Order: sequence, then C-alpha cells, then structure tokens
Amino acid sequence: MDSAGRYRLTLVIGGRDVAIGWWKSRATAERKFAGDVGEYGHRETARITLVDTETGEVVKSWP
Repeated sequence: MDSAGRYRLTLVIGGRDVAIGWWKSRATAERKFAGDVGEYGHRETARITLVDTETGEVVKSWP
C-alpha cells in the first residue's frame, strides 16, 4: 500500500494517465470518483478507476 492512502483513483484520457490520487478513506475516494465522472465522464476516451491497493480489488470503474 502506498503511504499516501489505500485507495487509488486513476483518470485516463486518450490512453494517458491524466491524474492519480490516493486516499486513506474509501468514502472520500468514492466522492472523488463521482466528481471525476461528473467532470470528465462526457469525454469519449475517459476511463476512471478506483482500486483498493490493499486487496487489488477494483472498487469502481467508469465506463
């Protein structure tokens, strides 16, 4: 697990990592995920993934 947090949110647009964020709180990470979907979800090539780095589970992904 990264020292910055257990939950990693990755925003990819056009096949390139645009932003990566780390949070210790799952609730906070899920709010950030929802915010990114709202802000970037209209872009055809946007991919957003929230991963629990402790378990390797993909918690949420869009689309």
